[in-house]
Amino acid sequence: MKQIADLSAGPACPIPITEYRSVLLAHGGGGKLTQQLIQKMFVSQFDNDMLRALHDGAVFPAGNMTFAFSTDSYVIKPIFFPGGDIGELAVNGTVNDLAMCGAKPLYLSSAFIIEEGLPMDDLWRIVLSMKGAAEAAGVRLVTGDTKVVDRGKGDGIFITTSGIGVVDPAAAIDPKNARPGDKIIVNGPIAVHGIAIMSVREGLEFETEIRSDTAPLNGLVERILKAGKDVHVLRDPTRGGVASAVNEIAQSSRQGILLKEEAIPISEDVRGACEILGFDPLYVANEGKLLAFVAPSSADLVLNEMRSHPLGKDAAIIGEVVGDHPGIALMKSRIGGTRVVDMLSGEQLPRIC
Repeated sequence: MKQIADLSAGPACPIPITEYRSVLLAHGGGGKLTQQLIQKMFVSQFDNDMLRALHDGAVFPAGNMTFAFSTDSYVIKPIFFPGGDIGELAVNGTVNDLAMCGAKPLYLSSAFIIEEGLPMDDLWRIVLSMKGAAEAAGVRLVTGDTKVVDRGKGDGIFITTSGIGVVDPAAAIDPKNARPGDKIIVNGPIAVHGIAIMSVREGLEFETEIRSDTAPLNGLVERILKAGKDVHVLRDPTRGGVASAVNEIAQSSRQGILLKEEAIPISEDVRGACEILGFDPLYVANEGKLLAFVAPSSADLVLNEMRSHPLGKDAAIIGEVVGDHPGIALMKSRIGGTRVVDMLSGEQLPRIC
């Protein structure tokens, strides 16, 4: 099969030209194309134990402590949206990735790529938003970088944040640790962030404004880990939504996952918007939600502890890990049927985070 030639005369590009001649927007959507890009392009060349885990961050020992390190970039459009903005999102996103590793987030760095012509008032608003988000999460921004690109080349502003945190010594959080019998708990209604963004893009109006659920989840995770030591996996279902997250965990753990449609919390406004737009809520991005995979003996304790926290008051058990159909996620419908919950090839909502 013909492949793209590497101009440096090294190995040929691992993605055949007959598949994709160039990068598509969908390669950044969190679905099958994203997985292909990561596995074939990046993991194949930078392969190591920490990267191969494909966790929300790298977890590594240093002396007598264990740390988590994570990085993420934010290219959301629009940069201001109901319930937040790109600055708050950038802080919360990296805080949450560290928390999903079982870590207490401590320090962040931030790199700003700013387009010439961005109003100074907008930049100042973003900076103040980041400051507020960092204070709310209990982290400090300690280093960073700033670049300016030509007008028309940067879409306003892009932000990359990295963070480091200390892992709870009692935690053993890893996507490969899901076990048959584990209950899957979500901390509240899904698909809110993606629909908040689309309501702005499409000019949709509802009886009540749909606002992004962006929030720092480290406080909630701290409660979860104190409540139950049998927490095996934590994941924030951002790009690609709950569907992509459970598929990634099923594949990492080589276990099956069975969701229950009637148990998944979705607000009526979001459900209605998804019907109008033709979206499946399972694939819509979230920015203030997490999935916790918990041993059945600890599930009720963890669920009650989550419900005592403001960000988990609507927590619900939405499914379980099963020994059948390893690597595959299924969902039992309201009418009793079962369907495969697959990853999308692309992305319903590009530029969502």
